[in-house]
Amino acid sequence: MSSTPAHRAGERRVSAVRRTLAGHQIVEVDNGLVRLVIAPALGGRLLSVVRDGREFLHRNPELLDDALNARDPRTVGPHDGPMSAWHNWGGDKTWPAPQGWSGPEEWAGPPDPVLDSGAYTCDVGLADDGSRADITLTSGDDPRTGLRLTRRITLAASRCDFALRLSAQNVSARTVRWSLWNVTQLPGHPAERPGDGVWLGTAGSGAPDTVDLVAGTGRPRVVRHGDVLHVPAQDVVGKVGFPDAAGWIAHVGPAGTWTHRFPVDPDAPYTDEGSRAEVWMEHPLDAPLEHLGGLRPRHRVVECEALGPYRELAPGDTTALDGTVSLGPRLGAVTSVGAHAWWSEPLRHAEGKVTGVCVPSGGGPAALLVRDTTGRVLRRQPVGECAAGTPLVLDTRLPADPGAARVEVCCGRDVLGAVAVLPG
Repeated sequence: MSSTPAHRAGERRVSAVRRTLAGHQIVEVDNGLVRLVIAPALGGRLLSVVRDGREFLHRNPELLDDALNARDPRTVGPHDGPMSAWHNWGGDKTWPAPQGWSGPEEWAGPPDPVLDSGAYTCDVGLADDGSRADITLTSGDDPRTGLRLTRRITLAASRCDFALRLSAQNVSARTVRWSLWNVTQLPGHPAERPGDGVWLGTAGSGAPDTVDLVAGTGRPRVVRHGDVLHVPAQDVVGKVGFPDAAGWIAHVGPAGTWTHRFPVDPDAPYTDEGSRAEVWMEHPLDAPLEHLGGLRPRHRVVECEALGPYRELAPGDTTALDGTVSLGPRLGAVTSVGAHAWWSEPLRHAEGKVTGVCVPSGGGPAALLVRDTTGRVLRRQPVGECAAGTPLVLDTRLPADPGAARVEVCCGRDVLGAVAVLPG
């Protein structure tokens, strides 16, 4: 195996290295907390995400060995055909939606020879001070959809999250209509703990909680807990959509907690009966599902999918979808996901006490800021230190401050959450 460093060792906190493996080349990006492996030749996939030595993404052991070599290099490259012919490498990738096979306005994949299995160009950018790495992956021009996809992955120093910026440009001479669709495959498993599975926030928009999309062997079971929805770990082959999704989705399993935060547009149309997020689940079957193109699942997989709005694109137009993925320990339920932290126990203020449990994406001094209705800080109360990816447990009593309206939880410059001050 050969390697080409994109930096000189020891100079920077974030490293980016190109390596040549059997059948393809990868880019490894590491900040000491999170290690990402990107496979440009495999449809621009993010193939591995490791935190604390634990792998968060599913990858196909029949196609890749433990070192990410292609077991048969001849499987690398563009391919097409029915679902049964798909080389499902696993990982995290971007597709166009809606998916379907009834006409040119639907994406008839996977497999797909350009956007899913084609090679992407890969530009590696590393900040001079080692503060961040930006990996930009660009697909070929796809004649079927008229699109060119771009995926930009940014990993910053001293954080346990990374940013995704997805875009689709109409490179054809015709007007097209598509949605960006990011698909993350995570390892499925039999239910082990009550909080395992997928969690989603709801927006209270009046849209349905769920819509049935694909029934392989059945429909994934969904349970409401207050304003969040839970898809427990279960053996089923099927897909459910979430039209009322608030812009975050999380998966809890043996590796830990994976969260994806993305924007939603309440005024825009979405594909798949208005779904802003979707969950596909599969488990090993003894026979193929003929009504799904001969698909025969051989592994337990959970797909957490985020969708952008359904956009009409004139020639040259672009649509984009930003997101942030964060990694942390296995704490059970995920009750909310913010810009800089996710919460396993909600932030609350009652009887003069602030409580809750969150996992910040960065580190630094932690403090509670008490503000009045104008935003003026009335009190700053230190509560220790935050460590990236480590739970911050709050059980702190605050003195009464006349005019207090809300409490913010801060870690360095990051606001992790805020809650209204209740009298008492």
